[in-house]
Amino acid sequence: MTGRAAGDQVTIADVARHAGVAASTVSYVLSGKRAISATTRGRVLASVRALGYHPNAGARALASRRANVIALVLPLRTGMQVPVVMRFATAVVTTARRHDHDVLLVTADEGPAGLHRIAGSALVDGVLLMDVELEDSRVPLLRELALPGVLIGHPTDSSGLACVDLDFRRAGELCVEHLAGAGHRRIALLGAPAAVYARGTGFAHRTRAGVLAAADRLGVDAVARPCEEGPAAVRRDLEALLADHPGITGLVVQNESAVGPVLATLPLLGRRVPRDVSVVAVCPDELAEQSGLTGVPVPAEEVGRQAVTLLMRRLRDEPVPEVTLLEPSLTVRDTSR
Repeated sequence: MTGRAAGDQVTIADVARHAGVAASTVSYVLSGKRAISATTRGRVLASVRALGYHPNAGARALASRRANVIALVLPLRTGMQVPVVMRFATAVVTTARRHDHDVLLVTADEGPAGLHRIAGSALVDGVLLMDVELEDSRVPLLRELALPGVLIGHPTDSSGLACVDLDFRRAGELCVEHLAGAGHRRIALLGAPAAVYARGTGFAHRTRAGVLAAADRLGVDAVARPCEEGPAAVRRDLEALLADHPGITGLVVQNESAVGPVLATLPLLGRRVPRDVSVVAVCPDELAEQSGLTGVPVPAEEVGRQAVTLLMRRLRDEPVPEVTLLEPSLTVRDTSR
């Protein structure tokens, strides 16, 4: 090759000229996104070696046509329950290793631009998206990209996607059905922080919708309010709730950080649990067990496992369902009657 200054970076276009193929063919050989004949692939890889071209995915991608890395896009946003989120992340990492894949954790809140950057880097074979919103701005781009993806959560329009989550609407319904079955006629949902609802996060809106729908169906008076983080904020929100609705005898909590403060604050406000107020939570089962709390567990490990399994199937071009919803269950413990 002539006309190149020493130290100039070799590009895909250089490899294409050297191999006598189109630049797109080089890209397909390196990414494995499309079948290429063995003869052409060998010629391209020979040019890669001859020119010293180094694609972002490294030597392993050249040998296997894959990076053996998946990205977990987990933007750390206001109101997120980090301990819960990390249970999902741990399950993703553990399951990915069983499939001989590493996980690139992406925590910056970059929206579509971040997803486009990941797809263009050739660092990963596929992507998992978390903290999915009902009208998620990343979804249109994900549909357009060649990069396989799976959502942990699901937007309003899930067509053409692969999504997995707990059926949070049904989880909200179960909580109300349990309380109504025990004779409670006035209940409240203390939900996620207001910022979570404001950005349209799916799990929070679906739980609230389930609570209100079941209450309407069963003839139960229900009110839903966000709950901020921290003991002082929880006490403030709980005091305001009971001042506005003193007849409440059933409480649904969907905010892991609020569970402890709620159970500690109710007796201070003259409401014994469960004699005066029954408390039910949508939260990790370990927390519910530790607190003797009636609850619907959030199966982070199972959701993470299924998300990776679905992504591996997509990498093999196998069909997958658009939405996989795990059926919730409710375990009765000491905080409700």
